[in-house]
Amino acid sequence: MTRAETLQNRVSGENKTQGPGSVWRISEGLVDYPQALIQMEARVAAISAGTEGEQIWMLEHPPLYTSGTSAKPGDLLNPGSFPVYEAGRGGEFTYHGPGQRVAYVMLDLNRRGKDVRAFVQSLEGWIIAALGEFNLSAGVREGRIGVWVETRDGRDAKIAAIGIRVRKWVSFHGISLNVAPNLNHFDGIVPCGIRDFGVPSLADLGLSVSMDEVDAALIKHAPEYLKL
Repeated sequence: MTRAETLQNRVSGENKTQGPGSVWRISEGLVDYPQALIQMEARVAAISAGTEGEQIWMLEHPPLYTSGTSAKPGDLLNPGSFPVYEAGRGGEFTYHGPGQRVAYVMLDLNRRGKDVRAFVQSLEGWIIAALGEFNLSAGVREGRIGVWVETRDGRDAKIAAIGIRVRKWVSFHGISLNVAPNLNHFDGIVPCGIRDFGVPSLADLGLSVSMDEVDAALIKHAPEYLKL
């Protein structure tokens, strides 16, 4: 079976865990991006209406590019390589694909101070704390959203991207953390509009970490940083 056939067979998006009353939803397989958007929109509307609770949805997508509200057409370097979707979130172009943990964060910011900048900072802190579980020193950089690390040759590189949207003070979209994706797939775009820095992964940094271990680290630190 070819890699393409294997990926196609994995596009299921069935839930692995979603306990009653739990904020966490973790999907197995690869979740179709347009379907993810539909489900996020529905959940955000339900949270706003008070008919559903908050949710953090962790998943992987098939290989694709998304464009945020600040995306520049010239930053899509290879238009025919993967599907391109307008995401409606903040930010520029980014890549999603197998081996990358995406977490869509649908939380009520009415309970968290109605401060979008502070919320983005809390997402950064959440990722940094989770990466600390693997003894990886990560941080933020002035003027650059996202989470950054130093590569083995001493270069600054962005290991996690953040792009959110807020409607009626409910957040959606969220974060993407590179666990072990195919980093060559980032070559089709200028990731997040930043040309001078690379994109690493945990695997690229020499860390053999499973997706389940990443999920456990994110779940562990979410209450502190996301006020769950």
